[in-house]
Amino acid sequence: MNVIDLGTGAPVVVVPGVQGRWEWMKPGIDALAHRCRVITFSLCDEPRSGGRFDPSIGFGCYVEQIGEALDSAGIESAAICGVSYGGLIAAAFAARHPRRVQSLVLISALPPSWRPDARIRLYLRAPRLLAPLFWARAPLTMYPEIAAAIPDVWERSRTTAAHGWRVLTHPTAPLRMSRRVHLLADEDMTAEIGRITAPTLVMTGDPRLDRVVPARATLEYAQLIPHATAVRLERCGHIGFVTRPEALADVVAPFVERHDGGSDRARLTSVHGAAEERVLSASAKATADRPAARTSGPLAALPSRVASRPDNGEDWLDPPNHRARRAG
Repeated sequence: MNVIDLGTGAPVVVVPGVQGRWEWMKPGIDALAHRCRVITFSLCDEPRSGGRFDPSIGFGCYVEQIGEALDSAGIESAAICGVSYGGLIAAAFAARHPRRVQSLVLISALPPSWRPDARIRLYLRAPRLLAPLFWARAPLTMYPEIAAAIPDVWERSRTTAAHGWRVLTHPTAPLRMSRRVHLLADEDMTAEIGRITAPTLVMTGDPRLDRVVPARATLEYAQLIPHATAVRLERCGHIGFVTRPEALADVVAPFVERHDGGSDRARLTSVHGAAEERVLSASAKATADRPAARTSGPLAALPSRVASRPDNGEDWLDPPNHRARRAG
């Protein structure tokens, strides 16, 4: 499997949305990689992912792909971050493999109760035939968010052009997107998601701007996972990884760092580039052997940077009272 491994610091695995391509999230990936070690990939049924998709397993292939990425990166556990459709994948992994999850971040995530509305059902009937209509509507759907997130006209034009180029050069396929949605019909993960024990951050955009996954739907996770913390990122909707990557990273990175297992995390190290052995990094030897780059760098300064800003604009929804507040 082709795994992208960027940056240093607390590790976080980022799972892409229904389009399946990690490249569509690149601005957010780059912003996080300045603060964390970011591990990401394209979904395993994408032709260039290098992964294996078994139709008999279906959605479970995407879930197990997270574990494969961790193994490939040589770590036993990490923060798991899922975006949109990837949020449901990340939540399923956290429920099924709790020992491999340091924390869970769900960004504009599909909840387990989600079912396609009439418009999406129309596209699903003939995804290839109706693809031109889908892509023609996409800019109109996303423009209000882009305009709110990026007031400057020239910067907005540059960001839009750059993202359009990423979409053109890393295309997805309507049939694969359709299949991924259909796979959810056989999944009922409500009960198992309710058993998630990892510290969980649920992030939404402005309810008026997210026209893909309603914010109220993503906030179902705050009900299913009683210890979850929720935050709203202002001036963005569904594509904060593109429109407000730095602001998004400013919220996600401290949460990941706060719950990083550090030396308590078991690590996998390669031996002469071949066989792998598991070493408990809680031992003094593993701590000494840990590469310095993985424990130093920009992340070490994050807590003091955030703490030095008394009013940092981060307003949280704190359970159990669920008081809705905002993150600037």
